[in-house]
Amino acid sequence: MLDTKTKIDIRRFETLGHANHGWLDARHHFSFASYHEPARMGWGAIRVWNDDVIAPNAGFPPHPHRDMEIITYVRTGAITHQDSLGNTGRTAAGDVQVMSAGSGVRHAEFNVENEATTLFQIWVEPTTKGGEPSWGAKPFPRDERSGRFTVLASGFAEDADALKIRAEARVLATTLSAGESVTHEVGAGRHAYLVPATGALTIDGTAVNARDGVALSAGTVTITATEDAEIVLVDAA
Repeated sequence: MLDTKTKIDIRRFETLGHANHGWLDARHHFSFASYHEPARMGWGAIRVWNDDVIAPNAGFPPHPHRDMEIITYVRTGAITHQDSLGNTGRTAAGDVQVMSAGSGVRHAEFNVENEATTLFQIWVEPTTKGGEPSWGAKPFPRDERSGRFTVLASGFAEDADALKIRAEARVLATTLSAGESVTHEVGAGRHAYLVPATGALTIDGTAVNARDGVALSAGTVTITATEDAEIVLVDAA
């Protein structure tokens, strides 16, 4: 009989890479910058998942990227984007922006608010390198994804309402009330990574706290909130 249960690898928040620059307090789920952990170089096509706290009136000055899909999920506050393509935009809590770096782009991300901004910055390797860079943002009201996963960004044509990325991946999110459950199936050969932005939950009975990371391999999991929770999940090749 085929085993439909997925393997679960929990990376507790306190074990994540940590860099506090004053204006930026960052936790790294995968090796990034000065944090190098050979066992955490990535998960499938998911290369970076940073948990950032950005101080008021501070941020990342202009810097280059290429050949990477960069997804920003704003948890609290807002982030203001500007890039070498002429795009500007403000992405507020619960909403998402994506940047396909393609053949090369420079961008800056600043918190121009009077409060700290918290966000997840997620990098996914593109299916193919090069191409014209692009940027986009979209609101995703939290109450519209209550009790079910909503696709926020996707490289699949059938996800017409999602922001477009150039990878065989989906970025999903849900909010669950305490006691509520959802399931997620990770297909054969695929990799999923889940982080509760807030709250607490169990995955097939294993306790997961806010800002812990969970790597999931092929199979189906049941995710149950033990406290009201907001969850972000990336399912990638």
